[in-house]
Amino acid sequence: MEPYRTVAGRASAEFEVRGSRFLGHVAPVDTVAEAEAFVEAVEDEYDDATHNVPAYRVPAGDGTASPGEVMLREYSSDDGEPTGSAGKPALNVLQQRDVRNVVAVVTRYYGGTNLGVGGLARSYSRAVKEGLDAAGVVEDVPHERFAATTEYDDSGTVRGVLESSGVEFDADYDADVTFAVRVPVEDANALRDRLRSATSGRVDIDRDG
Repeated sequence: MEPYRTVAGRASAEFEVRGSRFLGHVAPVDTVAEAEAFVEAVEDEYDDATHNVPAYRVPAGDGTASPGEVMLREYSSDDGEPTGSAGKPALNVLQQRDVRNVVAVVTRYYGGTNLGVGGLARSYSRAVKEGLDAAGVVEDVPHERFAATTEYDDSGTVRGVLESSGVEFDADYDADVTFAVRVPVEDANALRDRLRSATSGRVDIDRDG
């Protein structure tokens, strides 16, 4: 399964242009829902900003298709800036860098001086570029997510299988134990089979997890 370019993790970059403060936030995401959740989180954290301009490129489906098949959802918004001066320049950077499964939000605090459409476009582009540079561009392969829920007696076994597989996961200890797993698509079926075998089928696997 062919790799694609994305960012290594969350990062941000900050600079000022003629009194206006710009912060470029970027993060890796696998789905539209994750991208929109990141945008919302930034908007909540910087709710006193003049503008929070989003842009993202993520798979339109569940993120499990191969790069040759995947349809990308590309989205941007000017969030009140002049049409074409903010969202499109931000998205253009993601396209030009050939990165996907990435969301960016540029926060602007107005500094009292109008920058003009050209100045805004340069500033929003710069914020995304510097955010990408801070995060680091890497190659990754398509991943999928699923949830594995089990009783406490089997939770150690499930955790052991996941740890030995080297996949990303988080554990939620409630009435039962639920492991939220992120695994390369090409390894997912084999991992689910290992979990079922190790627990004699007692693990409940939700592929929408």
